Amino acid sequence: MENIINNAICVRGLNKTYSNGFQALEDINLQVKCGEIFALLGPNGAGKTTLISIICGIANSSSGHVEVFGHDNITDYRIARSHIGLVPQELTTDAFETVWNSVKFSRGLFGKAPSPAYIETLLKRLSLWDKKDSQIRTLSGGMKRRVMIAKALSHEPDILFLDEPSSGVDVELRKSMWQQVRELQETGVSIILTTHYIAEAEEMANRIGIINKGKLILVEEKESLMKKLGSKKLLISLYRSLAEIPKPLLKFNLQLADKGNVLVFSYDPSKEDNAISDLLDHLKKNSIKYKDIDTQQNSLEEIFVQLVNA
Repeated sequence: MENIINNAICVRGLNKTYSNGFQALEDINLQVKCGEIFALLGPNGAGKTTLISIICGIANSSSGHVEVFGHDNITDYRIARSHIGLVPQELTTDAFETVWNSVKFSRGLFGKAPSPAYIETLLKRLSLWDKKDSQIRTLSGGMKRRVMIAKALSHEPDILFLDEPSSGVDVELRKSMWQQVRELQETGVSIILTTHYIAEAEEMANRIGIINKGKLILVEEKESLMKKLGSKKLLISLYRSLAEIPKPLLKFNLQLADKGNVLVFSYDPSKEDNAISDLLDHLKKNSIKYKDIDTQQNSLEEIFVQLVNA
């Protein structure tokens, strides 16, 4: 019962091997909490879309189990799938259908009773109301993406999958889309997204999962991940540029930046003895004067690259 209450999705021992022997997923174990935004990051071909497709019941696994709110997604397929809304990476829409009819039809596919009031609210929330009678083929790529989201939400799911949702969307629409995602989370919807815009995952997600070569190599609370792996940099702006690092300072593994005008010192903020005071003493002893000191935290993108290339 605890699993059903706390987790929207539970994946255990999931494997996917194709007929040619290629193993797309290897022993995936994952829980997605109710009401969280979970970001799944990984390079192209890492297995992100394959994992989403299996959870949503679109593709079959070779072995393992998936539960959606406690319902097996194979033996209880209809119930499990009814909890899920999916916005796929590819824009697959009914080109000659109107926005209203397309969203209305999607709702009916899940056996939901007609609800013009809900569809109206949904289209207004996604800034599609003035396009409700337009054929989808006449819309921009960004508006088509919104229609895909509306169709995914048409049956009022508890879980929303967004597979590369920002692809082909301009900055303004992207910001608006993420505002909608936040509002959905506030209503209790669990959101799982894959994205190449790592800055968005850093801003939006509660937890981060990193998948590479079919293996889930890390699942971590975002704040914990940033604290654990996000080293800081001390940027020391100098009055006079340096051509090279002076020998007495080599032990600090410093780097020169901005044509020798900035010394860069990387350190672990979790350690009390991070050698900053020792470094500043050495600068003074060697008559290296500085005019400003700033700190910089590693971004999630830098952490991602470190893990994938490890």
